[in-house]
Amino acid sequence: MIAVNIYYSGTNGSARKFAQEMMESGTVQKIREEQGNIRYEYFYPVDDEETVLLIDCWENQEAIDVHHASEMMNVILTLRKKYDLHMKVDRFTSDEIPQEDQGFIQK
Repeated sequence: MIAVNIYYSGTNGSARKFAQEMMESGTVQKIREEQGNIRYEYFYPVDDEETVLLIDCWENQEAIDVHHASEMMNVILTLRKKYDLHMKVDRFTSDEIPQEDQGFIQK
């Protein structure tokens, strides 16, 4: 799995408006239905009202490539421009949780 954390930042609540429009327009649901998508969720940092975190997870790079070539990317790019957002991106690949760490996870 590949997880991409995207921090969208703007001014005057624009990042939250962007996320809201993504949800209300049905774009998020369409992305979640794309082949290979595992997770697509927005979160709001407690200490930063001008940033929204997107956790975007895919089965593999091929699924990401198909997503990037899809019509959904045009919608996202248009909305990013509309809300004048800036981005910081972190990318991670999955790994099994070591046995030593299992005891620290409350289920």
